[in-house]
Amino acid sequence: MEPAARPLAPTYQERRWELPPDAVVHHGTVDDAARVLAGRTFTVLTGAGISTDSGIPDYRSPDSPPRNPMTYQQFVGDAGFRRHYWARNHVGWQHVDRTHPNAGHRTLAELEQRGIVRGVITQNVDLLHEDAGSRVVIDLHGRYDRVICLQCGRVISRTHLAERLDALNPGFVESVLDGGTTVADIEVAPDADAVIAKTSHFNPADCEFCGGVLKPEIVYFGENVPRERVDRAFALVESADALLVAGTSLTVMSGLRFVRRAAKNGQPIVIVNRGETRGDPLATVKVDAGATETLVGLATRL
Repeated sequence: MEPAARPLAPTYQERRWELPPDAVVHHGTVDDAARVLAGRTFTVLTGAGISTDSGIPDYRSPDSPPRNPMTYQQFVGDAGFRRHYWARNHVGWQHVDRTHPNAGHRTLAELEQRGIVRGVITQNVDLLHEDAGSRVVIDLHGRYDRVICLQCGRVISRTHLAERLDALNPGFVESVLDGGTTVADIEVAPDADAVIAKTSHFNPADCEFCGGVLKPEIVYFGENVPRERVDRAFALVESADALLVAGTSLTVMSGLRFVRRAAKNGQPIVIVNRGETRGDPLATVKVDAGATETLVGLATRL
C-alpha cells in the first residue's frame, strides 16, 4: 500500500502574505490597520487628502466643491486656456509655496527612518513629503515648483517664472487681492490653480530660450505619467510586504493601478480615506477617516 500523499507545503509567496482568517475588515479601525501592517514593511500611496490639514484643498472629498481641472489637450491647444491657467496659477502657487508639512507627512518620514515604510508614491505636486523629511518619494504627477518648455525641454524654477510674470503683469496679484483679501482667502486647487474669474488682461510668458510654450512640470488630466516613473513606482510597491493608501479616492487609474498590482501580488492593502474609493473592494482593511489622525495613530501602534 502506497503511503498517503503529503500535502504540498505553502510556497514562499503564500507564506509571505498569509493573514489571519479575520483580517479582511472593510469598515475598520486604526487597530485593524495596525494588526495587518504590524511586522511588515509597506509602501505608501498618498493623495490630496493627506495635504488638507496643511491648508491645500482636495478634489473629491465629500466636502469639496465641484472642480473642472484643465486638461492637457486644452492647455496645449488653446492660447486662451493657457493665459487663463497661468493667471490663476500665478496667484495660487504662492499659497502652496507657503504651506508646511502636517503630522501625517512627518509620521511617514519617521516610519521610513524606522525602516517600516519603504517609500512614498504621491499623487500630490506640493512636495510636502520631501519637506517633512521623506527620502524615497516618487512624485507621480510631477511637482509644482518647476516649469518645462514643451519645445526645447528646458526646465526652470517656478520662482524664476514668477519674477518674469510679475514684470509682464505689474500689479496683477495686488489687483486680485485688493480689499484686504489674501491668497489664503482665495479658493486654491491642489495643483496650485487659484479660482479667479477675470484673466483676459493677463500676459503669459513664453520660453525665454526658444519662445516655446511653458507648462508646469505637472501631469495634467489626459496626459500620461512618464513610463520610467510608473515603473519605479511599481518596483517600490513590489519591494514591500504591504501597501498603505492614504487620502485618495483612487478615482483615476494613475493611482488605482498600484492597488491592483498589490492585490494581484497577494499583498495586504490598507486604505485610509474619508468616503468610498475605487480600491475598496481590494482592501484588506478600509478605514473611513482622515489621513493625518490615522497615520499618527498607526505610528504609535507599529
